[in-house]
Amino acid sequence: MNKHILLMVSSMNAGGAERVAASLADAWVSKGYEVTLLVTFSGRGECFYTLSKEVDILYLADKTRTHKLPLLAYISRFLALRRLVRRLRPNVLVSFLTNVNVAALLSTLGTKIPTVVCERTYPPQLPVGASWRQLRRWTYPVASRVIMQSSEGVRWLETEIPSAHGIVMPNPILYPLPVNEPTISPVSVIAPERRILLAVGRMSEEKGFDSLIRGFSSLASQHPQWDLVILGDGPLRPVLADQVRHLGLAGRVFMPGRAGNVGEWYQRADLYVMSSRVEGFPNTLGEAMSHGCPAVSFDCDTGPRDLIRHDVDGLLAPPGDVAVLAQYLSRLMESDALRSRMATRALEVRDRYSIERVLALWDQVFVDIIP
Repeated sequence: MNKHILLMVSSMNAGGAERVAASLADAWVSKGYEVTLLVTFSGRGECFYTLSKEVDILYLADKTRTHKLPLLAYISRFLALRRLVRRLRPNVLVSFLTNVNVAALLSTLGTKIPTVVCERTYPPQLPVGASWRQLRRWTYPVASRVIMQSSEGVRWLETEIPSAHGIVMPNPILYPLPVNEPTISPVSVIAPERRILLAVGRMSEEKGFDSLIRGFSSLASQHPQWDLVILGDGPLRPVLADQVRHLGLAGRVFMPGRAGNVGEWYQRADLYVMSSRVEGFPNTLGEAMSHGCPAVSFDCDTGPRDLIRHDVDGLLAPPGDVAVLAQYLSRLMESDALRSRMATRALEVRDRYSIERVLALWDQVFVDIIP
């Protein structure tokens, strides 16, 4: 059957959920499915990732009138969404993130359209407001499936919303990665002879880059040939820049911005680090490992431990323990042999989370729920 999949996301800016949405959309059209990607909140043209020309991308903002009152704007957007879903009549609707999931489930009420909603984080770590939590409790039981990114997430769902049908579905890890604009050449930032400790992510509280900079400051003098590069952007950039200056790390810590050629940076890096306080399924960690980067990460409640096999292809530090994180980084920085051994094993993530394996899991979901 030539399935029509309606994939709903809040935006297509640079981010983990957006990258996964783009990857799945491209993979599904390559299998012959019809895919409509519906962006529910951001405006037309705001798409960081390159999509196949076969993916039909729509912006809900084009279907609604502008309202000054937030409540009227939300109602207008919801009514437009419901009209659009009824007009498209997809074989299945897939949505990402709690607020989009709730809107998707409400828009399909009475339509008999199978709906799969996907949580992109471990909810206890990033709680939503009371209203959204209640809406989630009311709507998730009618979802055909609720996708969680870890077994811990499914256990949370069984406790929080027992009547919801939750399953584990990891993200696919792509190799090689597509190149998007803007690009930043590593050689324009770091001299070729320097060793690179790389981190990638949005500069926000949950990514813990303040802890990473603090940890790097404790070992920078012991490893003068190493520099820290943090790729990304976000609201905490000025705060992090001040921290770098205050710690005297100018010339050792670089924050060149958001790079669409992140694969080139993974290839150039000697070691990857993840300092997140919370994670769902950490795409950047998997991407780095797929390029042969050994990795050191905080062992969040969910995420890194699904990718890193401790002392095999990386090291897991207790959550928030900056001293141990720095100790593990130093251990790998000082041993070329250990980094090389772990780098070889890290490459195995390409097969463990290949797009083919993940698509097979999605195909089984579709078989189970589509009449």
